[in-house]
Amino acid sequence: MAVASTSVASQMSGTCHLSGLRKSFSKLDNSVSLSTSQAFFHNINSHLRLSSAGKGCRAGVTMAGSGKFFVGGNWKCNGTKDSISKLVFDLNSAQLESDVDVVVAPPFLYIDQVKNSLTDRIEVSAQNCWTGKGGAFTGEISVEQVKDLGCKWVILGHSERRHVIGENDEFIGKKAAYALSQGVGVIACIGELLQDREAGKTFEVCFQQLKAYADALPSWDNVVIAYEPVWAIGTGKVATPEQAQEVHAALRDWLTKNVSAEVASKTRIIYGGSVNGSNSSDLAKKEDIDGFLVGGASLKGPEFATIVNSVTSKKVAA
Repeated sequence: MAVASTSVASQMSGTCHLSGLRKSFSKLDNSVSLSTSQAFFHNINSHLRLSSAGKGCRAGVTMAGSGKFFVGGNWKCNGTKDSISKLVFDLNSAQLESDVDVVVAPPFLYIDQVKNSLTDRIEVSAQNCWTGKGGAFTGEISVEQVKDLGCKWVILGHSERRHVIGENDEFIGKKAAYALSQGVGVIACIGELLQDREAGKTFEVCFQQLKAYADALPSWDNVVIAYEPVWAIGTGKVATPEQAQEVHAALRDWLTKNVSAEVASKTRIIYGGSVNGSNSSDLAKKEDIDGFLVGGASLKGPEFATIVNSVTSKKVAA
């Protein structure tokens, strides 16, 4: 499989001071006005566009990353014992494609309930953890406690932790490093605010957040990168497949240049931001989109199963 798709980043002298994204970014799902910045994006040079020209058609699953398709469900601060029992029942009853890693992240209070009732086909993740071993840290959850409940993953760096709670890049990097050191996989979230996108700083912001992980991580084994543009989380606005692909390809290219080609090839880069059963298939077709981190739609068992099964959209004829 290809190590990385040609990306905008590879055409821009290797710096993070990129001018912006493709012209189509001015359309934020045809429902967001970019006012004064619209003209800026309209005039972006055509060489910023990605091109798949010259790539041969490959049999099997079209993915730039070499790992399995990955779909995570982030339940956030939602659910009761009764509603979660119903959701688990629906997930246990679902027919899921076999070539997908599936993970759900319940609220901490319900992890044990989910772990004890959910099919082994689906792994369980925590939504957060502390930077080190437990102790006098009121309200926090240690990685050791996460492991004790049987969780194999933790979501870190989510925009709600960054922009509501106030966690910074360095703090998130410490969390990720400690989780990995204790054998817990990390779903490492990154993504830009709307004002960053309007200012043409999407790559700069995402690369800075990615660098914070790279500076802290002891290894990229057991790391999944989740690109979640903040303007698309819970808003109903979704990046077009082309917009998401362009950022994903740029992130993979950054890994190639700043970490290694091997890490760029094996690290899965998944997309999050109002993913649902209607748009997941079109997004999944893109080469550098290796799966999804799903919010609201993951609270609906049948719809979440549809998103998981969107991996079939990646399967192409030889």
